[in-house]
Amino acid sequence: MKKILIIGALIIAVLILNACSNDNPYRIRVGASSTPHAQILELVREDLAAEGFELVISTFSDFILPNLSLDQRELDANFFQHKPFMNNFNETRGTDLVSIGGIHYEPLGIYSNTLNSLEGVQANSRVLIPIDLTNQARALLLLEANGLITLREGAGIAATPNDIIGDPLNLTITPMTAALIPAALANNEAALGVINGNFALQNGLSINDALAIETKDSTAALTYVNIVAVRRGTEDDPRFAALINALQSQKVIDFIEQNFYGAVVPLFTDRNGNPLE
Repeated sequence: MKKILIIGALIIAVLILNACSNDNPYRIRVGASSTPHAQILELVREDLAAEGFELVISTFSDFILPNLSLDQRELDANFFQHKPFMNNFNETRGTDLVSIGGIHYEPLGIYSNTLNSLEGVQANSRVLIPIDLTNQARALLLLEANGLITLREGAGIAATPNDIIGDPLNLTITPMTAALIPAALANNEAALGVINGNFALQNGLSINDALAIETKDSTAALTYVNIVAVRRGTEDDPRFAALINALQSQKVIDFIEQNFYGAVVPLFTDRNGNPLE
């Protein structure tokens, strides 16, 4: 009986391992945020099929699981993040993920449920910013660019609230999980919220609703371009060449420009972050 149980356990273990591995050289399992990443992937599904590749898209609602799933080989690639976030994730989680190319840029915006302009911000107001370190710094830089705070010189993309040296309105700046900021703002839990483009879209916000946004010609555009990430050592897999070629196409440019009205901006880069002609 014990022998039968052991054999049964081994069979289950093998099945689990097989489920978590991808032995099909023509299948590409990609994790993505629902908006706009999964939508863009869905657009190129038929193009990949025409080249003999099956695209399997898994959607995620957070910024952690897509990287963990990729690291654990449950995915072959993911498409939801920018390089600073990936690099920080690698450092803090011990993963070894790399970019194989950038696809688009999502301007970070300052939104309000009660104000029509930043000139109406009152003293002691609460401001919500993303809690993850890379988007937190990005949010602080946007607040500084719009005159709400002053950061320590050189803080740059590593800025935290501790780097604020000027705060004339005595704002209460509160880091919060990025996905929760739109709902908190809608419930009037803060005067302002700095929101990632994908979460703005998912919550029915238009870029035209933003009181201020990052601009395409800013350093932030190339720094925070959204990338396709894979495990180091798999970058030259032929499946990924097909995936990047499909994503870095005029078809994708047209789709983004026709559907996202400036909330998502096409910006193709190579794996090193250099813009493509």
